[in-house]
Amino acid sequence: MSRPRIQAGSEPIPGLKLVQLRGRGGFAEVWEAVDKAGARFAVKFMASKNATSSVKEMRVIQAIQRLYHKNLVRVDNVWSIPDYIVVVMELCDGSLLDLLDAWQAEYRVPLPPNLILGYLKQAASGLDFLNARRHAQDGKTVGFQHGDVKPSNLLLVGETVKLADFGLCTMTMGMQVNAGRGGTLDFAAPEVHRGSVAESSDQYSLAVTYFYLRTGKLPFPTPPAGFQREYSYTRPAPDMSAAPRAERRVLEKSLDLEPSGRWPTCTILMAALEEAVARPEAEPTTASGFNRRPAVVQARS
Repeated sequence: MSRPRIQAGSEPIPGLKLVQLRGRGGFAEVWEAVDKAGARFAVKFMASKNATSSVKEMRVIQAIQRLYHKNLVRVDNVWSIPDYIVVVMELCDGSLLDLLDAWQAEYRVPLPPNLILGYLKQAASGLDFLNARRHAQDGKTVGFQHGDVKPSNLLLVGETVKLADFGLCTMTMGMQVNAGRGGTLDFAAPEVHRGSVAESSDQYSLAVTYFYLRTGKLPFPTPPAGFQREYSYTRPAPDMSAAPRAERRVLEKSLDLEPSGRWPTCTILMAALEEAVARPEAEPTTASGFNRRPAVVQARS
C-alpha cells in the first residue's frame, strides 16, 4: 500500500474527505473531515515509529473508544495505514489553549479563576473516571493515566470540556507502573520522566494546567538546550509566586514529588482550589506535607 496523501480534498480513509487542517504538533496532524452524508469529524494522523509501538498505541486507544464519559472526546474509529495511526473523533470547537490565547489578545490578562474552575472541574471529572481502576481490559480491571494533560488537549464543545489525545495513555493496575513514553515535559510529573506512571500523575499535570491558565506562566523554567540528549536534568522547585497564596498552597500539594502526597483525586483538588478562590484568607484543610525538593527528571528519547 502506498503512502497516503494528506491534503485538503484527499480521502486517505475511504469515505472521509479532508476539508482543512485544524492543528499540527511534533508527531501528529488533526484535520477536519466530512463523510458522504455531510457529517463532520476530526481526523488525527499520528506518525507511527514502528509496528510494535503502533500496535500498543492502537490497543490503548481502542480501549478508550469503548469508554463513555461526557468529558472524554468520543473516539469513533482507529486505523493503521502506512506511516500513520489514524483516529477519527468528534469535532470540537477549539481548546483551552486557544481560549487562553484569545483572552490574552483581547484583555491582556490570563483567564479569570472562576472561568478556569468551571472548565477544569469538568476535566477533573473525566480524569477521575479515566484514572479509576474500574475498567475491564483483557480480563483485568484497570485504570488509565492519560499521560499528556495540558491546555491544548482539553477541548471545548460549546461550554463542555472534553479530554482528548489518548495516544500516551497507560493502563494501570497498581499505585505505580512502568511506562514507555513521557508526556509534554512542562506539564508532566517527575515520575513520568523517570519512566513510570503513578495514579496521581495526571493530577500533577492538571495542577500545572490550572497554574498556566491562571497566570500565563509555567511554574518551571525552560530546560537548557539539548536537554533531551542529556542523561538527567535537575528541575528546580516550582516557582508558584505568580498565583495567589491560597491557590498556591493547594497547587503545591498536587506538585508533591511523592505521588502519594498529592490530593486523593482530581475532583478534590478542584474543590480545594474553588475554596481557595472563594476564601483566599483561609488555609486549605488538608494541604500539609508539601515537598519542595528539586525533582530529578530523567531524559529519555
